Amino acid sequence: QLAESGGGLVQAGGSLRLACVASGRTFNSYAMGWFPQAPGKEREFVATISGSGGRRYYVDSVKGRFTISRDNARNMVYLQMNSLKLEDTAVYYCASSLLSDVIMNRRAVDTWGKGALVTVSS
Repeated sequence: QLAESGGGLVQAGGSLRLACVASGRTFNSYAMGWFPQAPGKEREFVATISGSGGRRYYVDSVKGRFTISRDNARNMVYLQMNSLKLEDTAVYYCASSLLSDVIMNRRAVDTWGKGALVTVSS
């Protein structure tokens, strides 16, 4: 199971850090990712990290603003979001995959969290 925390309301230009805790697994065997879903849109990839943490990838729109990291000793993955924009408003879902080295599309996901709402205001 995956559980997100850290969502909330923030002004444009501000920062938030999302956290996701995983239970009942060998955490470092799993690639992890974050997939926001804006109202009326599909859930889309923004960031992923390999099991060891050595590989990280981002969608172009968040490069330089978002940072994904993980703490395998605590079964945690994080998404630090800086310079937030109105268009970053979404429910952010934590995702895991055992079979993929990284997660860059929804088809690779085997477990989803319930999501954390991030609202960016002007």
